[in-house]
Amino acid sequence: MNGARLTLGFKTSPQAVDWPTLDATWQAAGELDVFGAAWLNDHISHPGLEAGGSSYEALTIAAALAHHVPGKWVGHTVLANTFRHPVLLAKAATVLDHVTRGRFILGLGAGWHAWEHGAFGIPLPPIGERISRLESAVAVCKALFSPEASALPGVTLDDPFYPLSGATNEPQALRPGGPPIWLGGQRRRGIGLAAARADGWFMPGDRANDVDYLRDRRDALAKALDAAGRADAEFDIAGQLTCGTTAADRRAAVDVGRRMVEVGATHLILGFPAAAGPDALRLVADEVAAPLRDATG
Repeated sequence: MNGARLTLGFKTSPQAVDWPTLDATWQAAGELDVFGAAWLNDHISHPGLEAGGSSYEALTIAAALAHHVPGKWVGHTVLANTFRHPVLLAKAATVLDHVTRGRFILGLGAGWHAWEHGAFGIPLPPIGERISRLESAVAVCKALFSPEASALPGVTLDDPFYPLSGATNEPQALRPGGPPIWLGGQRRRGIGLAAARADGWFMPGDRANDVDYLRDRRDALAKALDAAGRADAEFDIAGQLTCGTTAADRRAAVDVGRRMVEVGATHLILGFPAAAGPDALRLVADEVAAPLRDATG
């Protein structure tokens, strides 16, 4: 996605919203040229609650909605690596690559919400192991997206968590090399993994609007990219900001977005309550996205 100018996306996290509203919002998004990407999150329950809460499954909902936004990138901020074996994740990402005609971004993170892991019997290892598993998952996805996986004898990967032995991914993704991978790691190992193996990085949703945090992580990424021998131009940095529900919230979001671009964001994700529906999306487009596009274009 990284190019000569800023790109903008909207985010409708699929919690506390009904299907008709979410469907109508994405249908409206397909008519709005100001947005280049559409984003969801990945939770089994509501991440804003300690326990429970409604949430649509992330990959299924993305596949159901993507046809409304032809030509836009579609992705998640971020899919939890703890929820799915990376082979099934790579297969699902390949489907979404076909559905979007090569415009699916595989956003992936280590996983974090303790209740939804414990309640559903999903292991949540200590963070060190989670990052190790994330490193392995990225390696598996890249192996399965490679040309060598397009037919037998396939690919073999000696991995401590997710080994492959003559594995294939047929059919392959439409996009050569498979969907771009953006990661959500925030500390030293996560930043290093993103800089070495990924195409982009997300600031986390719980740090939305925090320009100082984005600046700090941007500096860490710049050092890690340099150490990996990669140029900044090869890499996207996604800032997240909330647009709220009022005109004052939206004016504040424009200021935050401008400052995020100044500290290095190449893509901005504009979040608002999904239950607010298509009218709210149009307000965000007119009062946040369009001013940001005009100010930075």
